[in-house]
Amino acid sequence: MAMNIPASGGDEEQAIAAINTTPLVDVMLVLLIIFLITIPVVNYSVPVAVPKERNEVRESKPETVVISVDAAGRTYWYDTPVQGTPALVARLTKVAALNPQPEVHIRGDWHSDYEPVGRIIYACQAAGIAKVGFITEPPARN
Repeated sequence: MAMNIPASGGDEEQAIAAINTTPLVDVMLVLLIIFLITIPVVNYSVPVAVPKERNEVRESKPETVVISVDAAGRTYWYDTPVQGTPALVARLTKVAALNPQPEVHIRGDWHSDYEPVGRIIYACQAAGIAKVGFITEPPARN
């Protein structure tokens, strides 16, 4: 008498091969939402106090020296043109000897190069000027 045994595999293998992925997708979506909610909370950042923009009116004192640079790179002591860095250093050395020492304000044209302004700063350093400031305009508020 022969037994009729079905071959191994058959319908059972097909049922195991087709896994239901719907619960897996549901779990992944829930995890994604959880991560999206919790990640901004864990944002570690260095506490830094950023300076606020302030618009204060600064009036030049009579003893303040104003050196200007125009768009072509020419240097002016108030309104008088200065010929070269050695002449500027000589003038600044006389000013540096005064007591109290006056401040030097640099007005640089927006279209000028940085080199003439750098020469003025170098001349101030060579002459021994302690306070150097830049005169700027605040940005337009639109």
